[in-house]
Amino acid sequence: MSKASKILLLHGAWHNGSCWMEVQQLLKEKGYESEALTLPGNKANDNKNVSYEDYVNYVSEAINKQEKPVIVVGHSSAGHILQMAIPKVKEKVEKIIFNNAWLLPHGKSQFDFVPDEVKEGMRMMAKESGDGAIPIDITFVKGMLATEASEERIEALMDKLVTQPLVIMETKINANDFSQLNIPQVLLYCTKDKSVEPGAFLNMFKAQGKNAVVEIECDHEGLFTNPKVYTEGLIQCIEI
Repeated sequence: MSKASKILLLHGAWHNGSCWMEVQQLLKEKGYESEALTLPGNKANDNKNVSYEDYVNYVSEAINKQEKPVIVVGHSSAGHILQMAIPKVKEKVEKIIFNNAWLLPHGKSQFDFVPDEVKEGMRMMAKESGDGAIPIDITFVKGMLATEASEERIEALMDKLVTQPLVIMETKINANDFSQLNIPQVLLYCTKDKSVEPGAFLNMFKAQGKNAVVEIECDHEGLFTNPKVYTEGLIQCIEI
């Protein structure tokens, strides 16, 4: 792929575009142009009354307004949002890079693959919050997401994370249109990810067909906790 191709970066649950800041700087140093998107409801102080359709429309519109086809990168829960958004603007997407992303079968939601006690806990927290959004729990971040990070790095990440509208977890997606696409896909696979069962994200990706995989030694938050190694792997994915 040419360095002329713009890279669109899409975060997952609890995150926003600011989490990509260091990755973007490293990409710029290597001659790549990038843009980090922030889903509706995920900016600081955003209204949490958003729908899954709002996510899909925002992403498809952001892609569609690009002058040339782009490379789209999706982290974690961004996976299934891209499954819904990209078919609407398929002519504007040159390549898709998934990073330990939730890629769902047709008619399934992310919560369909989450243990009952976890999803019920999140539903309760969202109800108690008063705005339908799930708070971010530092024990969850330390124990499952940023397991390789220092205390200082975890504190910096916590400063960026926001409460997450529950709709991202509960919406069942239409995966049929995405399954028919003929767009190159690559998995940037963080091998130290403890947020799911070992190999789960790899298996989700392999279910999409035979596509390239680039492995890096990062936890689920590699884009923030180890941006140098992460960006090196991302560039490999771009250049395949």
